[in-house]
Amino acid sequence: MSQPASQENPAGMTPPKGRPTPSRKEAQAAKARPLVANKLDKDAVRAQRLQQREARERARVGQMMGDERYLMERDRGPQRRWIRDYVDSRWSFGEFMVPLMVLILVLTFIPDPRIQFVVLAVIWTYVALSILGAVLLGRKVHRKLAEKFGADKVQSGSRMYAAMRSLQMRMLRVPKPQVKRGTKLQ
Repeated sequence: MSQPASQENPAGMTPPKGRPTPSRKEAQAAKARPLVANKLDKDAVRAQRLQQREARERARVGQMMGDERYLMERDRGPQRRWIRDYVDSRWSFGEFMVPLMVLILVLTFIPDPRIQFVVLAVIWTYVALSILGAVLLGRKVHRKLAEKFGADKVQSGSRMYAAMRSLQMRMLRVPKPQVKRGTKLQ
C-alpha cells in the first residue's frame, strides 16, 4: 500500500508523530516525583528491612550452629568440619592468649623493672608456646586428614585453618564448637 501523494515525505524527512511536542514545563511535570516518599513506599521499605533482618538472623544462627548452607566458603566441607571438631575437642595454649594479654597489660603498669622483665619474659614465652602448639597441631591435623580422606585429597590450607581456630577463644569460635573437650575423633 502506498500513501497518497499529499502525505508522502520527501527523502530524509520523518513522518509527523501525530501530536505536538510537549513544552519543557509539561515534560518536567510528567517526570516529577515527590520529594518525600508516600506512606505506601515507607511501609514497603519497612517490610523489606524487616524481611532482610529476619534473613540475616536466620543466617547468623545457621552459621553459629554449623549449618552448611550458611557457612562461609572457607568453613564448608567434611574436612573442615572434621578439623573444627578435632581442634574443639582439645585444649591449646593459644585460646588463652587474649585473657592472658589483658592480665599482662594490667601488670605492665607496675613500675618495678624486675616485675616488668618477668611479665615480658612470660608473655614472649607464652607467645612462643602458642605458635609452637599451633604449628604442631597443623602438622598433626594434616597427617590425620591424609589418613582419613587420602593423602591426595587433603584440602589446601587445612594446617592454617586448624592453627587459626586453635588460637581463638573457645567461646568466640564461629561456628560454635559442636563437640565437648576430650571427645575422641576417628
